[in-house]
Formats: sequence, structure tokens, C-alpha cells
Amino acid sequence: MTDGLLAADGLLLPPGVGEKVQPTMTLKVGADHSDAWSAFEAEVPPGFDVGAHWHGHAEEIFYIVDGELDLLAFHPEAEAVGDWLTWQAADSTPVYRGGPGSFMYVPAGCPHAFHNPGTTTARMLFMVTPAGHEKYLAELSDLLLSGSATTEAISELRLKHDIHQLTALQNRPT
Repeated sequence: MTDGLLAADGLLLPPGVGEKVQPTMTLKVGADHSDAWSAFEAEVPPGFDVGAHWHGHAEEIFYIVDGELDLLAFHPEAEAVGDWLTWQAADSTPVYRGGPGSFMYVPAGCPHAFHNPGTTTARMLFMVTPAGHEKYLAELSDLLLSGSATTEAISELRLKHDIHQLTALQNRPT
């Protein structure tokens, strides 16, 4: 920015370039470049399950580039308890298994999750608005690397960043 005006130049990144905010998350553009959104290239290892959660203000987009992910983006028909992979929407829509080219939009307040059921790493483009989700990811990475990542500490960090966890983050057997 100069004199309160937005610069006319964008940002071009070659493959593999960006800031590693976690070992599996590369920030492509974030709050340093945009007030509106952050974008990440994410690698999702086999068995990884982010756990069902929702955000009060953030909206998210997920686009699968490689591999398959189980995707949830609806309010469950019954109370949101137990394994989210078994949840169904009021219209009986089940969790969706998406491959390359699959797209998931998550409005604020909507329960959502993703899980890699396969035996190979999946890759996705992940975008969130407003910008700044990279701060949460960096703080989570610091917490995990410090060895003080208790369930309570992670829960507090998530709430600080408007992440309301419904089911646990976990690694499932593949």
C-alpha cells in the first residue's frame, strides 16, 4: 500500500513457493497481502482427520488437487456427537468422498471436516476469509513443537481463533 491506495501489482508464485506455516501447510497469500482472505496449499497425510468444527465468522473453500478426502459441510440431522463420518444432513445427504477437482464451500457457522481415507497423501487448495488463518496455524505448529500441546491447550488456541471443535482432531488407521 502507498498513500492509502492499493498497489496494482498482484502476486505470482511458482510451484513449491510460499511460507511453510506447518510441515503440511504452505501459505500462498495471507494477511500480509490481503485483508480479505488467506490461501494455502495443504498436504493431508493418510489417516489425518481434522475433526468436525465450525467458525463463527470465517468462510472456507477446499479444492482437492490430488488424492481423495472425505468431506463434511452440513449440519447433522441428529445431535453432532460421535464419529462425523457417519453423520447425515436432514435431507439424508451423507459425508462426501471427493477426488481431484472436488470442491467444498463452507459458510460461517456450518459444521465441516475433512479426512484422508487413503494410503497416499492428498493435496488441496484451502482458502479462508477473512485473512489471518495463518496465525492460528503457526501458533498451533509452535504449540505442537514445544511439547506442551495438551488437549486443553489446543482447545484454548482454537477458541481464541474462532474454531469451535465438535469432534477430535486425530489420525485414523488406514
